[in-house]
Amino acid sequence: MQDRLEFCAKPALANICQIVFGAQTFNATEKIIGNWLSGRPGARHKLVLASKVAGPSRSMPWIRRGSPDLTGADIVQACNGSLKRLQTDVIDLYQIHWPVRSVPMFDGLYFERSDQEGTPMQAQLEALGTLVKAGKVRAVGLSNETPYGVHEFVRLAEQHGLPRVATLQNGYSLLNRSVENALDETLHRLKVSLLAYSPLSFGLLTGKFDASGLTGPDAPALARLTRFESTRQQRWGRPRALEASKRYSALARAHDLTPLQMALAFCYTKWQVASTIIGVTSVAQLDEDLDVWGTRLSAELLRQIDSVRWDMRDPAQ
Repeated sequence: MQDRLEFCAKPALANICQIVFGAQTFNATEKIIGNWLSGRPGARHKLVLASKVAGPSRSMPWIRRGSPDLTGADIVQACNGSLKRLQTDVIDLYQIHWPVRSVPMFDGLYFERSDQEGTPMQAQLEALGTLVKAGKVRAVGLSNETPYGVHEFVRLAEQHGLPRVATLQNGYSLLNRSVENALDETLHRLKVSLLAYSPLSFGLLTGKFDASGLTGPDAPALARLTRFESTRQQRWGRPRALEASKRYSALARAHDLTPLQMALAFCYTKWQVASTIIGVTSVAQLDEDLDVWGTRLSAELLRQIDSVRWDMRDPAQ
């Protein structure tokens, strides 16, 4: 994994370390990157370094011992830990990974009213402001947020002289275009940049599951959807998500593109997307993903993509 970090200088945000998220691997990516940076004096200033603070632990008890909240003190403590692991003095972009309040995300579709909202957004912004003033963070952002959340964080920042949200990291792909259901207007009008994650929907949009499904004899043995039942129980493992991915694969091939090329070109060229986060397990995959840059999809192909979405909607939302 250390060798693959040599490719970080290429023009893309890339997660190139295959680390399965869990109690034993929590924070491991930061340590790997920190060790890589420490052995290469001068490399740090050539990179944009981003990290996050996790929201409430939810079903992950290793996060702050199962705390249902994210306080200002939690944010400061988490950032200090990240700086130590990354072996750097400053993080360029520091994001809140998911909200404290009840929002529809991670397979959720509907907002549920709750009287337990946790630490207010303003207190979280004040903690981020403390980090910015201390020179530990340059810019702040959000992740897995809603139009309301982005608007409120921006309003509070402007009202109280706190750091203004620069980015939003949400899922976006051919199988999940929910960003285009009003959130894109919020980002456009408030000038917040979208960092699109899971553009290949855990590999579904590469076509590698088309023939055998997620667990058949020809399914890729190292893919997380193949290896882990817990991953298949999430949004990417839905039968309708696989069905939609097969339709997109056929459409790509009909236009002399690979499924991967069409899926990434779709994200790379959308006006809503400022940067695309790609995850790979080999240098060859990284090169393949980056080589798609510059590929343009025809107006007719985009029309046919929209037609599939009209039929299938967003099965991996």
